[in-house]
Amino acid sequence: MIGLRHFLDITDLERGELVKVLELAERPITALGSPLAGRGAALIFEKPSNRTRHATEMAVVQLGGHPVYTRGEEIGFDTRETVEDITRIMAGYHAVLAARVFRHEILDRMAEVSNVPVVNLLSEVSHPMQALADVLTMRQTGGELAGRTVAWVGDFNNVARSLCQASAMLGAHIRLGCPVAHAASAGELEQFALLGAASVEQFSRPTDAVVGADAVHTDTWTSMGQEAEAEARRQAFEGFQVTADLMATAAPGALFFHCMPAHRGEEVSAEVFDGPRSKVIQQGHNRMHAARGLLAYLSGVR
Repeated sequence: MIGLRHFLDITDLERGELVKVLELAERPITALGSPLAGRGAALIFEKPSNRTRHATEMAVVQLGGHPVYTRGEEIGFDTRETVEDITRIMAGYHAVLAARVFRHEILDRMAEVSNVPVVNLLSEVSHPMQALADVLTMRQTGGELAGRTVAWVGDFNNVARSLCQASAMLGAHIRLGCPVAHAASAGELEQFALLGAASVEQFSRPTDAVVGADAVHTDTWTSMGQEAEAEARRQAFEGFQVTADLMATAAPGALFFHCMPAHRGEEVSAEVFDGPRSKVIQQGHNRMHAARGLLAYLSGVR
């Protein structure tokens, strides 16, 4: 490893570094070398996952490393052992520690004591690996983000936060359409502006956010761990479904994005999700390419 860097949030990268990671994500695998050859990567999952596990394991393999998948109960953060003890021991086995956790403070504590990079595979605060795939896909399908309009519809959650940070750093206009009780704070909107967004606007109606947008993103209304709130959340997000009629108000050629898993008929209609303007499969595949680009960068590949 060249210089210890952690990746807990998109903002752990400077703008130029973000662009470099995206460039590495598109570089042929053979051109990246094997920076993880003979080395391990700990993949710790307190929350189960489909895309994150497969994407990250394959990214490690493509860089010559050996991924070790570990469930949260096998480690027991602060139950079997302290976060710090677990981290110090595992850092002696692996070249990188990547974790998908319920509480972001676990990642902060890991980074405090780790002598190898710590990577956030998802927390309740942010999902920076997803954001890398999001902006990578938007660049591939529509060109540079500077001056383009990225719209988010629905819950301002961890996925939305990281997407907005990455899009802001690349100079996009950001528009949010969120119910008032599930909206971004004024402080977060100000952060996006400071990160370089061309403009930042938030609305309480999805149509105001989507009109003229180049890219429309959404996520499930009920995330993992919120199942008990499902009915209340369905009521709160009534009217925030991304439909063909809503997409018709976006810019000509506007594309649809979703981090998945999706619930057709709730946050998005099947017509949109499975339609010609949807880039969700390419976006899902890019999870692997983005992970490979990030891990290569953290391993010193330039």
